[in-house]
Amino acid sequence: MRSAVALRQLAEVERPVKKCILFMLCSIKNTTKYIGQTEDLKVRLELHKSKAFGKSYTARLDGEWILIYSEQILDRHQALAREKQLKSYRG
Repeated sequence: MRSAVALRQLAEVERPVKKCILFMLCSIKNTTKYIGQTEDLKVRLELHKSKAFGKSYTARLDGEWILIYSEQILDRHQALAREKQLKSYRG
């Protein structure tokens, strides 16, 4: 019989890892930055450019947004931690 820890470790190994992409956008008009993370960067960029997020930060500010930085991260948890680090201006 396997322990709960062994079963949890086995489940983590068998679970497919979804890689995340951390990205930074810059407004051409006023040089404001936006940092986010996603599994599909191409789709996410199109959503920001089309202002599909309604009253979100990037939709409220006038002008075009361009990608200035991206990095691939192993999972969403690590991507959120890295996003928080960059937003704290310590990254």
